[in-house]
Amino acid sequence: QPIMFSAAGFAVSRLSSHRVLSHVPPVTATFQNWFHSSTLKEAKLNVEGLADKVDLEGQNVLMRVDLNVPLSKEDNVTVTDDTRLRAIVPTARFLLDKGANVILCSHFGRPKGEIIETGKNGRLNPVVPHIKKLLGVEVTKVDDCMGPEVEAAAANLTKGDLMLLENTRFYAGETKNDETLSEGLGKLANYFVMDAFGTAHRAHSSTAGVAKHMKLSAAGYLLDKELKFLKGAVDSPNRPLCAIVGGAKVSTKIPVIESLIEKCDTILLGGGMIFTFYKALGYGIGKSLVEDDIVDLAGDLMKKAKEMGVKLILPVDVVLADEFSNDATTCIAKSNEISGDWMGLDIGPKTLDLFAEEISKSNTIVFNGPMGVFEMDNFAKGTVTVAELMAEATENGATTIVGGGDSVAAVNQAGLGDKVSHISTGGGASLELLEGKVLPGVAALTDA
Repeated sequence: QPIMFSAAGFAVSRLSSHRVLSHVPPVTATFQNWFHSSTLKEAKLNVEGLADKVDLEGQNVLMRVDLNVPLSKEDNVTVTDDTRLRAIVPTARFLLDKGANVILCSHFGRPKGEIIETGKNGRLNPVVPHIKKLLGVEVTKVDDCMGPEVEAAAANLTKGDLMLLENTRFYAGETKNDETLSEGLGKLANYFVMDAFGTAHRAHSSTAGVAKHMKLSAAGYLLDKELKFLKGAVDSPNRPLCAIVGGAKVSTKIPVIESLIEKCDTILLGGGMIFTFYKALGYGIGKSLVEDDIVDLAGDLMKKAKEMGVKLILPVDVVLADEFSNDATTCIAKSNEISGDWMGLDIGPKTLDLFAEEISKSNTIVFNGPMGVFEMDNFAKGTVTVAELMAEATENGATTIVGGGDSVAAVNQAGLGDKVSHISTGGGASLELLEGKVLPGVAALTDA
């Protein structure tokens, strides 16, 4: 029988299916088709709302983006994946088409206050030709992000121009929300657009502090889409709402699970964290990963789910290995029959059948964290199968969201990135939003 914790007679009526989501940059109104219109608390001004409020022609707009792209290890210059660069295009193109001068602002790696000429923590020069090609405009690159010379360059922008500031983390104060840097950035423009969701959970000068030095601050398309999907999914979902939570450690997901218990109809657990729950149930776990200091808390989470009538479902079988290696000897065991020197590295086939049944019943599904050690081919089946189930659910009309981090890598690895409703661009930011936290980079924006 499935290991689940549910109040007797718990049931949720299935809502009628809704249309499959498109993957083009959305306008705000579109989201009302996907989530109930009772929606998002504390709605923020978005870039289209900004354009409705003011004539942007000839105006300088500071746009915080995420240009953290990987560079070739051979030359430390060649961009090997331009996904994040392509992600800035919809908002930047919208602003440029309105005649605004767009001043792009980003950190690059972790230089920790040092000026580094090249490489992953260095200057932003490697992205310039890509941005030029993607947006079809000349890019003025400056070698600082504040000060008289940068202010003069910003003042010389005319209409529809694009300027790229230097790596903001060349200033140690960036990550401390330093007021001097916030004010310096604020002198370059009258309006601010935040489109770097991956850093929105950080209260930094260029993500939060700068906003108070602007006339208006708005969310770009990328950030707006993330907020609508992630907040919409948990605050106002088309029910039943199912969360699939994986990963190695319970400790990193406790706040997420606690929050989801209050909002979900069903929670499916996988990954290394399950063995801490098994220990709380008194099961043997062999040499599987366990957090002994979290065992009691895992028991409390199961108890809370039961009290709230939420199905919290643990795997009924696991793939065991005799060592942590892709070449290990493996076997499949029931979850309450793990012993000896065996360690669990993936969820088993009966569990996948159970998960498939639960996912098929759901109209909104959030997936965060792998089901096993998916980096090893022999222990990737659980994660890949869940990704395939997400794609199948999307095709059947469900809203499916992959919530950042390793689960994104797993879905992309399975070639299913375009088969789900939404893939989040933020790791920590996705988790904090699912936890119900207010993100500093969002809180700083103008209310809608």
